[in-house]
Amino acid sequence: MHASPAVNPESIRDSIAASLACDVLDVRGDGHHFEALIVSRAFEGKSRVARHQLVYAALGDRMREEIHALSMTTHTPVEWAARQALR
Repeated sequence: MHASPAVNPESIRDSIAASLACDVLDVRGDGHHFEALIVSRAFEGKSRVARHQLVYAALGDRMREEIHALSMTTHTPVEWAARQALR
């Protein structure tokens, strides 16, 4: 049995970044519940469900074994730019 890395926002961010090229990647949380903002070209042309599946795939077994609550906001770079322009 191997030791798992601590579950914290940085470790989740690192796991996502290792598998998914992100323009923006912000993960926050308290050790139990996490929120992620992810902006990636990989999301272009994909539904929200398909985008979340890409993130789940990047996290692999961690989603089943370590991370119990992760809410995600996913955007393409174009969607993110449009959103920022409205601010």
